[in-house]
Amino acid sequence: MTPSAIIFDCDGVLVNSEVLVIDVERRFLANLGLIYDDAEYLTRFVGTSDPDFVAALQADHAVRGSGKFPDDFLKQVRAESFHLFTTDLRAVDGLEPLLASLSLPKAVASSSTVRSLQRKLSLTGLADWFGEHVYSAEHVVNGKPAPDLFLHAADMLGHTPSDCIVVEDSVHGVMAGVAAGMQVWGFTGGGHADAGLGERLAKAGATEVYQSFHDMRFGV
Repeated sequence: MTPSAIIFDCDGVLVNSEVLVIDVERRFLANLGLIYDDAEYLTRFVGTSDPDFVAALQADHAVRGSGKFPDDFLKQVRAESFHLFTTDLRAVDGLEPLLASLSLPKAVASSSTVRSLQRKLSLTGLADWFGEHVYSAEHVVNGKPAPDLFLHAADMLGHTPSDCIVVEDSVHGVMAGVAAGMQVWGFTGGGHADAGLGERLAKAGATEVYQSFHDMRFGV
């Protein structure tokens, strides 16, 4: 397939934020009695919107947690994560040469908030690659794995969904891209992947899975 546009997830695809945030989240959750193995955590939670993430955690906590689930959980996690971003956030290796080689329209479609996306892209110097085409779960009613966000991005780019390729690192993101009628490429080079992530992305519908941007070619 020769695409007409490329839509990238952000966390764990464009920047290494996923591995930083997951470490913070899991430390906070362990203190609440919520402990997950890698595969479960990556499959259930990565790629979801903040409201869906918190709702799932609260349900788990009601069954196996201890104490009260903190109302400011996200606020605490985001504060520590944002601090880490100022020192440790990086664009994923090989991304910028790939972006420089692309003449196709491109967008970001992420479950992160608008504020968080702007911060990450600014800190890593990636904002100019995408201009105004940066879209958050806050722009749609239903977050991933619903197709809404990717359909919104394609519409804003002015391209038919079936002509777009999505690059995703999460099962929820792959499912969203497939539901949108797009070809989805899985990516496992963001620093947080366990050994089985590529297989899970393929099972969710990714037609290709890449460990590095150096190996990725869009046929243009």
